[in-house]
Parts: sequence; structure tokens; C-alpha cells
Amino acid sequence: MRINVVGSSGSGKSTLAQHLARALALPYIELDALFWQPTWTPAPDPTFLAGITSALSAPGWVLDGNYDRTRSIKWANVEVVIWLDLPAWRILLQVLNRTLRRSLKGEVLWAGNRETLRKALFSRDSILLWAITSLGPIRRRYQAVMADPNWSHIHFVRIQTQQALTALRADPHAFLTATSKAKALP
Repeated sequence: MRINVVGSSGSGKSTLAQHLARALALPYIELDALFWQPTWTPAPDPTFLAGITSALSAPGWVLDGNYDRTRSIKWANVEVVIWLDLPAWRILLQVLNRTLRRSLKGEVLWAGNRETLRKALFSRDSILLWAITSLGPIRRRYQAVMADPNWSHIHFVRIQTQQALTALRADPHAFLTATSKAKALP
């Protein structure tokens, strides 16, 4: 099985993708880990795209992340795209809690990077500002790609409620099978 978990910052992509990878015994691949280099330097596109291509050469995986410019690579063989599209208030609360936890605990992220409260809350690079301003555009993009015939080979699952998320986490195989057969999103 090849799954890509997508959604806005703070939607719970990493948490869900890691859970699915464990539950389905598949490798977990995090796009942020392939993208970010030390001192928050983005990887050059050739390096980033080569890293993705290499990581996705396995027969099955759970991929965590968006990065629209990688879509042609990551969705060439993907079977399921799970879009976490939870209510805006919940996403903003989750990103705030995550940012506070990471900053206050000094959690080391990709390539040794760390979030700081100053940057996260009081800069033009604020993750909270990004979460607020990107939510609408992300929703419009995923609605468009779900309707795009170029991606008709993909089973899209749009998670909009805590109940659907809980059902997916409880039994990923049954949930994905049921939504595939029904072609109706929960």
C-alpha cells in the first residue's frame, strides 16, 4: 500500500502518518525531513526531488507531507491520499500547542533545527500566520485535484471530523476498504 497524508500545517499529518505506518507495517517517509537542511535552509530542488524518488522506490510506504511541486513524483504510484481537512479552529489550536511544546522543550526537528517562540509567533515566518493564511488555498487546491481526471487513479479520503479520524486510526484497513468501495467520503 502507498499512502500520502496531506493537509495544512497543524492538521495532524505527521501524527496520523506515523500511526498508519506502524499499524500497516510500512515505512514512514517525512517530506520535511527530506526538505529541511541545517539552519532552516531548504534543500535545492534536485536534491529534494532525488531524495523523494529514492524514498518512494520501496514497494509500500506512508508519506507525510504536501509540497505541491512534488506531486508528479509522489502521486505517480500512490494508491490513497488522505486529506486531513479538520475545522480551522482545531487546526489552529493544534499548531499552537505543537509550536509551544516544541519551542519550550527545545525539540530538535529536521537536520538539527529547532522552533523558537519568537520566530513561531512574532515573525513574518510565523507558523501560526502560515497556518491561518494557507488553510483556504490548501482547501481549494485539494478540492481541485480531487476532481482532476489526471489523478483519477487515486483513492482520495477527505477527513473532516474527529469521528472519521478516530475510525481511520482504529482500523485503517477496514476504513480504507469501506471508503474505497463506497466511493463516498466520511
